[in-house]
Amino acid sequence: MNHLDALPPWAAVLVGVLVLLGSGFAFVGSLGLLRLKDFYKRVHAPTLGTTFGAFFMLAGSIICFSVAHGRPIFYEILIGVFLTLTTPITLMLLVRAALYRNRVEEAQEPPRRTTLE
Repeated sequence: MNHLDALPPWAAVLVGVLVLLGSGFAFVGSLGLLRLKDFYKRVHAPTLGTTFGAFFMLAGSIICFSVAHGRPIFYEILIGVFLTLTTPITLMLLVRAALYRNRVEEAQEPPRRTTLE
């Protein structure tokens, strides 16, 4: 017998919805990575998709294991804290490295903001 058989129906539905939301956000972030044109636009989609996707997946995991074990399980909160702290820092480092490369090696300025028409 596995621990998922012991979940009540309300918890199984809630966990299923949260996991589907998380995978949906991760999928949309992956599509943004493929569809957007340049690096500066492309870097935002997976960053936001991963952060929101991981948040919903971790919420589903916390609910699943807390209900299954009958006590609060908060180990996943550490994973969420580390992802929340490291994802924006990684984004900034990648963009700064790209800016440096564009300015020094190719002597180009980054693309300017365009107005939406």
